[in-house]
Amino acid sequence: MHEFAFIFAGFFVGLVVGLTGVGGGSLMTPLLIFVFGVKPHLAIGTDLLFAAFTKMGGTVSLARARVIDWRIVGQTALGSIPASLVTLYFLQRLGPADPQTQSIMTTTLGLALLLTAASTFYKVCRGKTPPQHIAPELLAQATHARHWALPIIFGAVIGTLVTLTSVGAGAIGVIVLMLLYPALPLPRIVAADIAHAVPLTLVAGLGHASIGSVDWPLLLKLLAGSLPGIWLGTQLMRKTPDRAIRSLLSMLLAYAGVKLISI
Repeated sequence: MHEFAFIFAGFFVGLVVGLTGVGGGSLMTPLLIFVFGVKPHLAIGTDLLFAAFTKMGGTVSLARARVIDWRIVGQTALGSIPASLVTLYFLQRLGPADPQTQSIMTTTLGLALLLTAASTFYKVCRGKTPPQHIAPELLAQATHARHWALPIIFGAVIGTLVTLTSVGAGAIGVIVLMLLYPALPLPRIVAADIAHAVPLTLVAGLGHASIGSVDWPLLLKLLAGSLPGIWLGTQLMRKTPDRAIRSLLSMLLAYAGVKLISI
């Protein structure tokens, strides 16, 4: 019976990701911890590889459509990948199952969920709508940040956050990229965020696997549900009231964040 429950959980998260674009880690990790009683380090490690595999297909599709700005992906990865490796080193030294490490991971996860809830609600309430298109001659300038070091610093923060909690590469990443590249159309910002999440979550997930923090049978069940869920979500996206779903989602994430911090 548990097998079908995990498959349904993967389907549900995939459906919400397809509908809203909010990162699966914001939903899957607290779902595994609170509903299924999975240990935090196993929930985070498994979810990282879950995110890597689910976003690979999206990245291939976006690359074929030529909407990924690889300069942005490369600059953020310069900060995120080293930060992820450093975080993994300390997790290995401390021991992922150590009670103190578990406490750090759940508290950081709670804070990350609160940030994700705030950024999701911000996207609902903001008055200014990002551009959807840009002239080809302005594209090169739009992919330059205000300062060359900002994407690297942002990448390092996201890399640490994602490796510790599996949360951060979705809604938080999109909001920060919008601030760093205000002239860049939203579809290109989302595409860069998804493309950057693949190597980051893959490195972090494989690092967690090397220290025993991945449940492989669980991962396969989640993927079996998420892939059709994402497909259905993207089909329903244009027919669903986006503001209502994002508002409800931000409240659920805030509740989960507060509950994790209070553990």
